[in-house]
Amino acid sequence: MSALTRVVGSRLAALLTLVAAIAFGAAVFWLPVPDNPAPVSATGLSEQWQSTQVERLQDELPGSDVQPALVVVSRDDGAPLTDADREAVTGGTRTLAPLAADGQVAPPQFSPDGTVALVAVPLATDGGQQEVTDRVAELRAELTDLPAEFTAEVTGAPAFTADLTKVFEGADITLLAFTAAVVAVLLLVTYRSPLLWMVPLAIVAATEQLTLRALDTVIPAFGINFAGGAVTGIASVLVFGAATNYALLLIARYREELRREEDRFVAMRAALRRTAEPILASGGTVMLGVLTLLLSERELNRALAVACATGILLAMASALLVLPAALVLLGRRLFWPFVPHVGSTGREGRIWGRLGAAVVRRPVPVAVLATLLLGGLALGGLGSRTGLSETEQFRVQPEAVAGAQTLARAFPAGSTQSVAVMTNPGAVPEVTEAVTAVPGVASARPGTAGPTVAQVDVVLEAEPGTAASDRTLNELRAAVAAVPDSAPPAPAGVDDLTGAVVGGTAAGAYDSAEADAQDLRLILPLILLLVATVLVLLLRGLVAPVLLVGTVVASYFASLGGAWLLFEHVLDFPALDSSVPLLAFVFLVALGVDYNIFLVTRAREDARRVGTREGMLSALRVTGGVITSAGILLAAVFALLGVLPLITLTQIGIIVCLGVLLDTLLVRTVVVPALTFLLGERFWWPGRIKPASQVEQPAGQ
Repeated sequence: MSALTRVVGSRLAALLTLVAAIAFGAAVFWLPVPDNPAPVSATGLSEQWQSTQVERLQDELPGSDVQPALVVVSRDDGAPLTDADREAVTGGTRTLAPLAADGQVAPPQFSPDGTVALVAVPLATDGGQQEVTDRVAELRAELTDLPAEFTAEVTGAPAFTADLTKVFEGADITLLAFTAAVVAVLLLVTYRSPLLWMVPLAIVAATEQLTLRALDTVIPAFGINFAGGAVTGIASVLVFGAATNYALLLIARYREELRREEDRFVAMRAALRRTAEPILASGGTVMLGVLTLLLSERELNRALAVACATGILLAMASALLVLPAALVLLGRRLFWPFVPHVGSTGREGRIWGRLGAAVVRRPVPVAVLATLLLGGLALGGLGSRTGLSETEQFRVQPEAVAGAQTLARAFPAGSTQSVAVMTNPGAVPEVTEAVTAVPGVASARPGTAGPTVAQVDVVLEAEPGTAASDRTLNELRAAVAAVPDSAPPAPAGVDDLTGAVVGGTAAGAYDSAEADAQDLRLILPLILLLVATVLVLLLRGLVAPVLLVGTVVASYFASLGGAWLLFEHVLDFPALDSSVPLLAFVFLVALGVDYNIFLVTRAREDARRVGTREGMLSALRVTGGVITSAGILLAAVFALLGVLPLITLTQIGIIVCLGVLLDTLLVRTVVVPALTFLLGERFWWPGRIKPASQVEQPAGQ
């Protein structure tokens, strides 16, 4: 750590460190932005999934760069459309022809009950997401000329793309403003100083902005499509939370050392030596945890892995290099009105000292009660459901969702997202017949065909994303694969196809849920192994790491159960998104173990002086306030993901928020100390910590 402490060796060294940090930040903002790689598929899944194979095969069809926007027209009073209404709809929708890719719009289709008219407008999609958004906006503007008694809604794949783009407009600025405000308030309350809170907040905010700019270069450099949105939102709150946590830990130790040392540079060097190890261990654990997402089947998760690892790396650098330099240059008066002087005693830790004393008197009942509380919360998740349909993804309902719901009430629910079956042209009749015989299929008809591949358009009876839709898709895939000689030529990246393949938006959602389940089975044990390895290396033992990992896993299941009770009974969410359990687990395990690292590393340090029991009491007393402040702050910034428009982000934010609070207020303050008091010196097994008073002195001393 000697090299690290040189950054605060003198006023000149600290000043040069700040200058170097500013130069580095400027260099990052001048980095070239490479071309963003095209997404691997609409779902982000590789060619091993049928939905992606279908996408590749559709590229070989005529008009593959065209998707239909669905115009849904109904009366405001919900009554059936009269003959005059139908003529008005037909006449009004003719004006949409100039917006269509081929300049033509088919006549409206009317629902069996006569309440809804459906017009498919083919839109060109080869110009990218922004052009699709502009086309949908033009389409909606044109529909305002319909008679006032009609409601016209645009849905379908282009409309969902446009609405998703629209709801994220300005979301990054809103998230940044709310996060900065929450962090500022919590820092002000923590430090009770009108000056001190400004320094970490300014450095953390600059780190967050530097991270977001670096991602424009780093993520594409890994060959991963960077779509922004959810990735930048999660990376932003993670950097704010982690960097502020590290700052709280460093400043608390610096203030402690200022009460022992007159020279602030000496005090900061001592603080850095004591906090660098837990900060590096904590940040390394989080980085390893999020990097396991590189093994995910979803491209979005791989982008998130790179983004979060980059952010944590910069957060550690800001806490161990930039913040110490700024603090020593500004001096003791920064802590005004509670300036730490040599020989003074702090008021921090009295509550936590009394709590530790209560736990040490009755460790068994305390541990049992805490375990029962965690177990009771975990039971709340037994009835949880996983899987949101496309219309359930948004926290605020956009027009595309409203149109899909109107369409589902009058037509088969799968009309908004037809399923595509790809086969060779010679097998179209047999494949169509096999599809029609599958229960849950509303209709099937031959679609576009090319020289080597043909499409059969299928409409399901059930709404995409539901259990009924998933069952039908499974049976549909089995049925068409069994048709002899139905396989189309294999697309690039696929060795061979054994039969016709089923894709489309609904099938893509089904494959994404299956991929999430596969990721969970792979990444969950891997991240536990990595975190346990870091703890073993840090604590040089086996018992403590196993217990610490176990407590974090317990808090994860408790937070998942508690959050589900909130989702079901308060927020009325229909289900968890299939990606939420994995992402929540990664962040909670990686972040939750941080507070145990902060506590136990200090306990080990103090145990060398006074023994394990007194060392844990001392650690609880001196770290209680800072860890509690850090946990509440991290929980608050993750809860702010709820300001973003997707239910998925809201769910991740709430689960991580609840889990961090459990780790901070229950696991770290009660469970871990109780286990330590019960085990005593065995807590460090097979390592041993002998208090300095028990170390035999050499003869003659």
